[in-house]
Amino acid sequence: MNGPGERPGGRPAGQAGNRPGRDDSPDRLYTLTGGRSRPAPDNPFDLVTLVVAECDPVPGMQSEHAAILRLAERPTAVVEVAAVLRLPVGITKVLLADLLAAGRVSARHPRRTAVTDPDILEQVLVGLRNL
Repeated sequence: MNGPGERPGGRPAGQAGNRPGRDDSPDRLYTLTGGRSRPAPDNPFDLVTLVVAECDPVPGMQSEHAAILRLAERPTAVVEVAAVLRLPVGITKVLLADLLAAGRVSARHPRRTAVTDPDILEQVLVGLRNL
């Protein structure tokens, strides 16, 4: 039997059933993105893209957009933004694409150091096989 203020399943009333990275209220996600379920194909965002805010949040801004701008005061990966906001990555990419189109964030990929020495790659491979 459920206690006062609890919904079936033991969750308190007013709380969605939270699974990490999931929002069990698809209506809310639909409204966050204006009905879009994924960003445009030419968006530059993947999981490790670093996002940097180019301005501060302004009054009247969508709360998720404002939260992203606060998070991205320093370079922050897309996956980290999604985790902190507890939103699916696809929805986060849609929100980031909106901010990028408005010039409120910039995006760049982390620098990659090229390992071109085949001996190092072979040593890494041998080490992984020995695990």
